[in-house]
Amino acid sequence: MLSTMPPVGFGLWKIPKEDTANAVVEAIRAGYRHFDSAADYGNEAESGEGFARAITEGLVTREELWITSKLWNTFHSAEHVEEACRKTLADLQVDCLDLYLIHFPIALEYVPIEERYPPEWLFNPDAAEPEMRPAKVPLHQTWHAMEALVEKGLAGRIGVCNYNTGLIHDLMSYASVKPSHLQIESHPYLTQEKLIRCAKGYGIDVTAFSPLGAQSYFELGMADAGESLLGAAPVMVAAQAHGKTPAQVLLKWGVQRGTSIIPKTTKPERMRENLAIDDFELSAVEMAAISALNQDRRFNDPGVFAEAAFGRFHPIYD
Repeated sequence: MLSTMPPVGFGLWKIPKEDTANAVVEAIRAGYRHFDSAADYGNEAESGEGFARAITEGLVTREELWITSKLWNTFHSAEHVEEACRKTLADLQVDCLDLYLIHFPIALEYVPIEERYPPEWLFNPDAAEPEMRPAKVPLHQTWHAMEALVEKGLAGRIGVCNYNTGLIHDLMSYASVKPSHLQIESHPYLTQEKLIRCAKGYGIDVTAFSPLGAQSYFELGMADAGESLLGAAPVMVAAQAHGKTPAQVLLKWGVQRGTSIIPKTTKPERMRENLAIDDFELSAVEMAAISALNQDRRFNDPGVFAEAAFGRFHPIYD
């Protein structure tokens, strides 16, 4: 297995099932070795088909891949954590994950795998009045069950997603196996500098999802077209100066500030474009100008989408 996470990964969120296996193979052909998956994405079996095909065709070995997945909210109880991990391993056709993350600091009532998978957010989607049903599971219990996965060789490393500074301080007070990674939304409209500094102070590496900002959220109705970072003046100026696309500048900003990034695309030409950011460096002035775009604009916020989609106000950020 790889000793470190490649800085530019391939995000598997929102890739249709029918396109996923081919997308994985094409991404591997393009040079990606870091893949970011999750049970909730609903395409892990198809991702596994892609990994298996690429390995069979000799494009890559399992040891050359970094595969991340995530524990869904309905499996937070200690007795269900290993069950969820083993389902992911079977779907991805691997024996061990490089990294397994707690997807959200949100515990929901358990839904058996044979009943509905992935369980998503609603406990009873077919009911007359569907509800998102929280479970009384302390995060420390979930974390200790995650630690057992490392001891059993099911995950090489464990970490968390969508945690704030308070939860990180708390986690570090009881963790026997320290979190290796924190995954958060971060882009120039949401720089999260205090959170990133806090994590790195504990020796926790940070991965930024949605590194291009609003692009992933237009189709979901969670962002307006006018919120695109691709047309932001400092981004466009840097792109022109370096002969790069605005997307490449945004991705370089993410990597240059010390985070890993996981852009997503199904287009082979975009896959190659997103990887081609090693041949230029943003100046300190360019980095500062892009960072100054910060608006603390969060696109992926359970405090907004849970109420709108699932009828329950459930914020995790202040």
